[in-house]
Amino acid sequence: MRHIRVDNCSIERTLAVIGEKWTLLVLREAFNGVRRFADLQARTGAPRQVLSARLAGLVADGLLRKEAYQEPGQRQRDQYRLTQKGLDLYPIMIALTQWGDRYVADPEGPAVVVTHRDCGEPVEVKLQCAKGHEVAGAREATARPGPGLRLRSA
Repeated sequence: MRHIRVDNCSIERTLAVIGEKWTLLVLREAFNGVRRFADLQARTGAPRQVLSARLAGLVADGLLRKEAYQEPGQRQRDQYRLTQKGLDLYPIMIALTQWGDRYVADPEGPAVVVTHRDCGEPVEVKLQCAKGHEVAGAREATARPGPGLRLRSA
């Protein structure tokens, strides 16, 4: 498929939703249980306007949902929770972490290790085909035209 120009590429469409630094950092924190604006801002370092725009986009795209909460004596505020659509991004976040741990972590090792809650072993993403065969990498896979393929006009 290297010679064709796809008009409806899933990677391109996914990047339009999550392919920005602040978006991925917000999602990282959401997966770590951070829900409130001030906490998200403190943990990501995102400027207020940027964070507000990213949260609005993630809500509009259905990755996060807003829930109202109110501390005693305070005004009502929103917190943000992952939807199922957002939770389905977890393997992507783990894959990005694995790549980062392998190629850009400090010499002492990764800053965070994600482990399985039941056994304590590190979590990792592995590729497999629909029949369950492990796929070691790109050289063991072939991209073929799918049923929804639309080509870009030249």
